[in-house]
Amino acid sequence: MSEGESFPEHPNRLKTMAVAERPQERLEKFGSQALSDTELLALLLRSGTRGQDVLTLASRLIAEAGSLAGLITWRTAEFRAFKGIGPVKALQLVAVMEIARRVLGQPVGEAPLLNRSSLVVAFLHPVVFGLEVEKFWVLCLNRRQRLLSFEEITSGIAHGTLAHPREVFRTAIRKAASAIVCVHNHPSGDPMPSAADIAITRQLRAAAQTVDIPLHDHIIIGRPGADPAGRGYYSFAEAGYLKD
Repeated sequence: MSEGESFPEHPNRLKTMAVAERPQERLEKFGSQALSDTELLALLLRSGTRGQDVLTLASRLIAEAGSLAGLITWRTAEFRAFKGIGPVKALQLVAVMEIARRVLGQPVGEAPLLNRSSLVVAFLHPVVFGLEVEKFWVLCLNRRQRLLSFEEITSGIAHGTLAHPREVFRTAIRKAASAIVCVHNHPSGDPMPSAADIAITRQLRAAAQTVDIPLHDHIIIGRPGADPAGRGYYSFAEAGYLKD
């Protein structure tokens, strides 16, 4: 689809729809959970264009992305490929999708138990999903191996050090962590560790022993389809790198 591609004109669904059935009125009367994905997105879009009402535009976006969740990975150019979405609206949509990603990654209620690599991966999946840059996080745990906090240490790494142990353990000390788990992603999808990944893991292990804050694991998250093992992640602890 080229930028600004037009579509055949269709009857304006909003104009032919009873007022009580329009998304805004349904939201006010029944609450957000009563609205479909198309209706919720239409409320964000606010307006369509000539020959394409906002509900039609919203449904076309969802169809192109495969689902509402699929829009989380879209960039500005992909939104702007649709007639009726200008530069400002495209940036607003990208911002909303990033908010959705971050909200999904924040725990609600009791702090999650993170005593297995699979639980860590499941917890971070909403944050890592669709990322096209490499990021490194430290997860600080309490004595029961429940999450105290997780913080991004580096982002958009192209060259140089993935993360410095000083920054990792500064965060752990500040949060009074009983243990930590380090995580980074491979945008390529293949989670197999590089030589640099192995080197930083050894440095982190040595630093953990020095400050007496155990490093429970260092996990690389990719995608199952790109992983030779089919798991979608690599655990240094499971591979035996962190044994005494």
